[in-house]
Amino acid sequence: MAQKLKQDISIGTTIRRLRNVAGLTQEQVVAQMQVNGCTLSRSAYSQIERGTYSIRISALMTLRRIFGVEYADFFSDLP
Repeated sequence: MAQKLKQDISIGTTIRRLRNVAGLTQEQVVAQMQVNGCTLSRSAYSQIERGTYSIRISALMTLRRIFGVEYADFFSDLP
């Protein structure tokens, strides 16, 4: 079973910002994730960006590759 990161602090807005910087739509991100073996619907991805769906570690790893960022970049907007 895939591990999930329990979001007691949401990183969804940071994920949205990184997606926008990369110039990608949610659909494009989900398509690239699926090509990389990370099955996720656009609806679930949208919920991740809203902070209402806990992100899987495998999804975070895939997003890091898609956006071309470091893990620390996902947490850069946190207080």
